[in-house]
Amino acid sequence: MNTLIAFARQHILLFGAAKFLAGLAIGFALGIYTLPILTAETGLSTTELVQLKANAQETVRTGEFSRQNPGSDFLHWGEGTIHVTDSRIWLDGKVAPGPDYRLYLTKMQVSSKQEFLDIKDDALQIAPIKAFRNFSVSVPAGVATGDYGGIIVWCERFGAFITSASLN
Repeated sequence: MNTLIAFARQHILLFGAAKFLAGLAIGFALGIYTLPILTAETGLSTTELVQLKANAQETVRTGEFSRQNPGSDFLHWGEGTIHVTDSRIWLDGKVAPGPDYRLYLTKMQVSSKQEFLDIKDDALQIAPIKAFRNFSVSVPAGVATGDYGGIIVWCERFGAFITSASLN
């Protein structure tokens, strides 16, 4: 018993430093995860979603985000209907919260991180996603969304696949 106490006394600074660093790492990771949630924009109301669809001047193409997407998991997912016109893209649904999400159009649907990385150079980044529920983004001028058959939500900061859909 005395040797255990002597060992602890000799290494108390080492144990304290290890405990401090572990707490710092956990706090940093939680901060990275929660900051986007705390600073996220408010999504569209149900009324605004209905108005977007009713006021769309162009053809509205749709796709379905699903939690059962092969590339999604319990931390990275999306669910709901994504609507695409040549001027606007909006989601009636939600995506898992996280940092630095981007919306991309792809020639065809991709269902995993590796599939997206293989074609990322040919994908078209549309906009950052600032809300995790019922978001809406403008499509840059000159983009013909009809040339694309898929849409993906991607986390740039961590290179993580969130969700994707095929556009009809």
